[in-house]
Amino acid sequence: MKALRWHGQKDLRLDTIEEPAALKGKVKIKVEWCGICGSDLHEYTSGPIFIPNEAPHPLTGEQAPVVMGHEFSGQVVEVGEGVTKVKAGDRVVVEPIYACGTCEACKQGKYNLCDKMGFLGLAGGGGGFSSFVAAEEVMVHKIPESVSYEQGALVEPSAVALHAVRSSKLKVGDKAAVFGTGPIGLLVIEALKASGASEIYAVELSPERKAKAAELGAIVIDPKEFDAVQEIKKRTNGGVDVAYEVTGVPPVLTQALNSTKMGGELMIVSIFEKEAPIHPNQVVMMERTIKGIIGYRDVFPAVISLMDKGYFPADKLVTKHIKLQDVLDEGFETLLKEKNQVKILVKPE
Repeated sequence: MKALRWHGQKDLRLDTIEEPAALKGKVKIKVEWCGICGSDLHEYTSGPIFIPNEAPHPLTGEQAPVVMGHEFSGQVVEVGEGVTKVKAGDRVVVEPIYACGTCEACKQGKYNLCDKMGFLGLAGGGGGFSSFVAAEEVMVHKIPESVSYEQGALVEPSAVALHAVRSSKLKVGDKAAVFGTGPIGLLVIEALKASGASEIYAVELSPERKAKAAELGAIVIDPKEFDAVQEIKKRTNGGVDVAYEVTGVPPVLTQALNSTKMGGELMIVSIFEKEAPIHPNQVVMMERTIKGIIGYRDVFPAVISLMDKGYFPADKLVTKHIKLQDVLDEGFETLLKEKNQVKILVKPE
């Protein structure tokens, strides 16, 4: 089968590899759709970040080249010995986190903070940019008929957004700001709506992404037209309860922090490629808090349930459908060049 593999920075190749088998405890899935994630782009332009390059990953035993793609949905075609959770024909998504199960974080149930944590589609074990994937049974979640395969490909990034909101101190009726409305930022807006935020401000430059944020119900602020921090403070009488930084751009981190009120909270959702300076007094003098999240845990069922109720709509978030053979030029390169794109889904052959 054809699969997109990471060989090095700016070196992705469509290779022919062997189909995975449904070994003991594993579920073989025919991939229907796979989304291109921001972390995939980071690996392409600046990696390796999560991809094991110099040595094999401690949990998968694999190193580059590895198959990419971790935001995917599909149909079960075969199950291995001992699998009881799903059967052939089931419609599923995969929660692509590898965890050791024995470190202190895993013992506390915080498997996304595992000392050896890795992602299927980044750390080995196959990936969604291929026709078939064989995943551990524990990673597999069924989706109802009401959730399309396209919608299913959004479960993984939606889980990041919902985990970010759940991990924050946001309460029903609170006000929030989202800095950056790329795919994850837009999904954070949806998660905030589902969590009862009364006002959601979106800070964004791209006209297309501003339109998407407004379509999802956010109050859009263009930092070219306004001082975003002062405008948010003016409209909220002092600042939002929680701000979510979803750009990975160092100066924006400071803006997001300063947009919060006394005792407010900054949630860092991005992966940063460079250091970002924050003056401690910006935290101390306002008794603010700063918190970061990585990935998600114990949230896939909630995301699927919210999708069943109409949240995280694929028709408003997916801007392009392509085939695997076009994934480089029409996928990765397009996302780098065209800021109007939100989520591009890839159909394996």
